Amino acid sequence: MTAAVTLIGSLTAALGLALGSFLNVVVHRVPAGLSVVAPASACPRCAHPIRRRDNVPVVSWLVLRGRCRDCATPISVRYPLVEAATAVLFVLVAVRFLPGAGSTPAVLAGQLVLLAALLTAMAGSVALALIDLDTQRLPNRIVLPAYPVLLVLLTLSSALTGEWSALLRGLVGMVVLGGVYLLLALAVPRGMGLGDVKLAGVLGLVLAYLGWGPLAVGAFAAFLLGGTFGIVLLVAGRARRSTGIPFGPWMLLGAWVGAFAGGPIWGAYLRLLGLH
Repeated sequence: MTAAVTLIGSLTAALGLALGSFLNVVVHRVPAGLSVVAPASACPRCAHPIRRRDNVPVVSWLVLRGRCRDCATPISVRYPLVEAATAVLFVLVAVRFLPGAGSTPAVLAGQLVLLAALLTAMAGSVALALIDLDTQRLPNRIVLPAYPVLLVLLTLSSALTGEWSALLRGLVGMVVLGGVYLLLALAVPRGMGLGDVKLAGVLGLVLAYLGWGPLAVGAFAAFLLGGTFGIVLLVAGRARRSTGIPFGPWMLLGAWVGAFAGGPIWGAYLRLLGLH
């Protein structure tokens, strides 16, 4: 089991590093309406294409000491940080949702597909959080394709494991959380955007697939974390009541709190109320 954990951790770390490098491109190009495939990445100052040996996640930045090889223009430390953070997050997801030992081949395959769905959601979370922080937008080019991609993966997982109730629960969660955010957007249009509504449906699908506890805790954590952050900014004089604060990153952070710890937290809450 230890060997399996080490292998999966290593593979997901390598995958996270590679995808983290790609996510840097996504974060830069998608808000500008540019292709994420072409042209090849180049230095924004001297326009020299980045060589393959200079495109190794984290390592190349360290070797080049954070500067372009051709014109010595500084390269933001954000690039290697995103790559490293994505690798760490991928490992955390893999370890937390590692398939159980002793499962049948079909169930094991289904659990691996679920893991693939969660890694996909994590990659999207990193990109959307950074884009929302930069532009206060949640682009349709990322949010809308997440629906069919995750639905296909979760449906396949249910087909392999036989957990059709999880898929049904996920669909209900998608409608419920998306509906709640839609009502909030209609009631307070300046406080909630349609991008948040679309993202809420995706998060509701994934969280409810994992369980009602993850959905409840993930939904509540978003408002708790976002509200706390807003209050801290107001108290510190860094924002006013009219200041727009991106809510997408808090939705995503809250969702992952729910995914990782929602079950135990929800169970403890129900026991506190004497309902469990």
